[in-house]
Amino acid sequence: MANDHPHRRQFLVAAATGGGLAAIGSGAVFVTNAYGKTGYEAALEATRNVDDTNDLRHQLVQYATMAANSHNTQPWRFVLSERSILVLPDLDRRLAAVDPDNHHLFASVGCAAENIIQAAGALGFAALPAFDNAAGGIAIALEKAPVHAGSLFAAIPQRQSTRADYDGKPVPPEHLRLLQAAGNGPGVQTMLFTEPKQREEILSYLVTANSAQLDDKAFVRELKSWIRFSYADAVSTRDGLFSKCSGSPAVPGWIGRAIFPLAFAKGTDNSKYQSQLRSSAGVAVFTSDKSEPAFWVEAGRCCQRFALQATALNIRTAFINQPVEVPAIRGQFAAWLGNGERRPDLVMRFGYGPLLPQSLRRPVAQVIFEA
Repeated sequence: MANDHPHRRQFLVAAATGGGLAAIGSGAVFVTNAYGKTGYEAALEATRNVDDTNDLRHQLVQYATMAANSHNTQPWRFVLSERSILVLPDLDRRLAAVDPDNHHLFASVGCAAENIIQAAGALGFAALPAFDNAAGGIAIALEKAPVHAGSLFAAIPQRQSTRADYDGKPVPPEHLRLLQAAGNGPGVQTMLFTEPKQREEILSYLVTANSAQLDDKAFVRELKSWIRFSYADAVSTRDGLFSKCSGSPAVPGWIGRAIFPLAFAKGTDNSKYQSQLRSSAGVAVFTSDKSEPAFWVEAGRCCQRFALQATALNIRTAFINQPVEVPAIRGQFAAWLGNGERRPDLVMRFGYGPLLPQSLRRPVAQVIFEA
């Protein structure tokens, strides 16, 4: 990209921001703005609207697939038996560069399991989760029970990672208490940081870690492989990080790939994170007692419950996990937290902000297996 003619670079940037799209050609406009958008909206409806004529266990799995997960890889498999659902990591969707020890993989499994637990009551089940060491996942026993929709159930289809600037307004103390209670669990503690000085210190770890990742060629290749630049690309895979969901324009894939080095230059990317974090009301850090899969799953459950509670309160959330993804920075960040040997698992900013387009999920049939 550094060798591109300057006029070509200007054209690509203009196209990416919408100003030059008409110059690309009618075929590209058709794919990006017409067919692609219509297809995306149909796929989104299929993702978020649960078909209540399906088997109840299939409905629970569809709620599970709406959970937060790393890079929207959707790294999970659901094994169904008559009275249980086993949620397993899908190792074929692991992120070797950003998540070499599979921490985020297991945390994503925990997020999906939490959605099942929250949805179970609304479908007439009591859900009893337990980590299954032999299987390497979380087994959720289902027992018939009176229908009872908990307070977080309605938030499941609405939750999103809102990667945008927020409005800077503080969250009232009573809502902070609800968020912290939702984020705590067995062996997992949620720490909330709402003071400007604290957030600036967290920002320093975020920028340092983000810079280290963008200097890592393997990380950049992996990230690029999971970005979906156009509506058509997003619909064809129904996974990955669609540019519209981050507030960026949808562009034909060849343009997105061409301008990728510009969009993810360290200075540009770090400035974006500085603006986003400084506009947030606070930061939540989830830490666990032990660094092993059962606790990573529990951290994911707590994080998902926190995000659902935030959604129910009309509070937006977004991950800023870089400080826990770079091992050298994670150690420094853990020392700053002053939490002894506890591992910082996940980091999330929160505040009041806009809604962005929601991301897609793969069809339930692709992730369900019968025991």
